[in-house]
Amino acid sequence: MSFIIVIGCIIILILLTTWGRLNTFLAFLLVSVLAGILLQLPLNKVMTAVQQGMGDTLGSLVIIIVLGAMLGKLVAESGAAQRIAAALMKAYGPRYVQWALMLTGFIIGIPLYYGVGFVLMVPLIFSVVYEFKLPAVYVGLPMLAALSVTHGFLPPHPSPVALVGQLKANMGLTLLYGLIVAVPAIIIAGPLFSQLLKKVSSTPLQTFRPKPIDPAKLPGITMSVVIALLPVFLLMITTALPYVFVNSSPAAKAAFSFAGEPAIVMLVAVIVATFTLGTGTGRSMKAVMELYAESVKDIAMILLIIAGAGALKQVLSDSGVSGDIAAALQTWPLHPLVLGWLMAAIIRVCIGSATIAGLTTAGIVAPLVTQTRVDPNLMVLSVGAGSLMFSHVNDAGFWMFKEYFNLSIKNTLKTWSVMETIVSVAGLIGVLILSLWI
Repeated sequence: MSFIIVIGCIIILILLTTWGRLNTFLAFLLVSVLAGILLQLPLNKVMTAVQQGMGDTLGSLVIIIVLGAMLGKLVAESGAAQRIAAALMKAYGPRYVQWALMLTGFIIGIPLYYGVGFVLMVPLIFSVVYEFKLPAVYVGLPMLAALSVTHGFLPPHPSPVALVGQLKANMGLTLLYGLIVAVPAIIIAGPLFSQLLKKVSSTPLQTFRPKPIDPAKLPGITMSVVIALLPVFLLMITTALPYVFVNSSPAAKAAFSFAGEPAIVMLVAVIVATFTLGTGTGRSMKAVMELYAESVKDIAMILLIIAGAGALKQVLSDSGVSGDIAAALQTWPLHPLVLGWLMAAIIRVCIGSATIAGLTTAGIVAPLVTQTRVDPNLMVLSVGAGSLMFSHVNDAGFWMFKEYFNLSIKNTLKTWSVMETIVSVAGLIGVLILSLWI
């Protein structure tokens, strides 16, 4: 019954935002409250779950998204994006620019959380789109596919790391097998699938649309690349420091952890950009701050929509529906790797959170790993692949893609949701092929 309620609430959400033309944030609030009541959460806990979900989701993303929008706006307005786009096209040409962006997404996706990587790379994608008049979804999806795969499959991302611990897998082997599985999945879901999407209409956010600048007045390519990717470089460095200085003091470890916080990294990057691409290119501080204010206005509704998705996710999580679904599936007579993937996939579709889907499934399949002697590293990857299945209206990532690329819900389902499904299925197939030799 709970499964039917979840599906019904998702259908209502879709109808409210498409047929009813209701503001997406309001639709999320209404459906979240309705879901809490129908799933028999105590009435005094419904709004608590809504508020907690909004707070938890925005708490981890709002600083990053806002600072990312500021950095992206300045990179676009200063001409740095124009310079980078020109260099990419000169090096790879329109024919191979997707592959260049995909490789970039894969490299930065290993150390970065998905939301951070998304916000950082969107301005680069749009600079290529606007500068060379290429279809936005066609250009951007391969990079985002790479970010998604690294988020779901590869340590040191939170869900794979937690799965390694719960299933008693080996971190190094999981990463190695994950790379083997990830590369084909990214290629299929990215450059190959996006060939079908050249005609999808998309007008990305205007905040990242650079104004044409005389090439003689553009910042240098080195400065443009360094500032645009400074958060990536800083996060890579701060991630590596604890492994380089293994025997450092607790105070040093705390300092490394603080310096590696995405919000701190973004703040440092924006400050550096302010004095290099901002005042360093002849703009007044007032003009730079006005640019930042404009960028925040452009992404205000995105923040609210992501908060709404977090509210619905929390209500579904607090209701216990994910545990009910997993318990019902446990008795199905399937190969353990397929069963782990299927459990995670169904929970993901119902709940919207890849992390919750992965961790809920891990608790159920852990005994199967011991009983059936299936390779725990492969089980981590199978569950991780399942947790990426068919992202749709209850997932914050779905709405980030929709709003940044300014797509209809229909086209977001045809592009983003299908891409995530391809990633998930290709990941399972890769794991099953690997299991023949491992």
